[in-house]
Amino acid sequence: MAVVDLFELPMALSGGQRLAGVDHGQRTIGLAISDSLLMIATPAMTLQKSKFTRDAQALFGWMAEREVAGLVVGLPVNMDGSEGPRSQSVRAFVRHLMRLKDVPAAFWDERLSTAAVNRAMIEEADLSRARRAARVDRAAAAWILQGALDRLRAAPPDPTTAL
Repeated sequence: MAVVDLFELPMALSGGQRLAGVDHGQRTIGLAISDSLLMIATPAMTLQKSKFTRDAQALFGWMAEREVAGLVVGLPVNMDGSEGPRSQSVRAFVRHLMRLKDVPAAFWDERLSTAAVNRAMIEEADLSRARRAARVDRAAAAWILQGALDRLRAAPPDPTTAL
């Protein structure tokens, strides 16, 4: 299955299946999981990146154990909305995943997700830098996934309505 629009993603799932949020970083892959009703995102784990095939196998194994059937992948667009090398890298990662397994995926703008998560960890949880570093990727994945889930619950955009 190809990359789909966010609003098409729930239609690709069977009843009770979940979505995973993915924060693809340079050294790690943060993962989050939704509940079966697609309402709440929960931080799950962080994969230390190694070789792509090993990373993909770990991701697919994790998905199978938790009945995850679709991905919401954070796309690191620039502040002006353009896509740079990091976005290209994430798109390539998803393309390679799809060559190994037929899984629906949608992209979600992740601008400032890590900054927002870090700020929340400092202000609300008062976590040290070391403890934040260990949790930030999976928390950012949950931030990404929750944003997408919230958007799915909102009414889909009406293409006939002018802004």
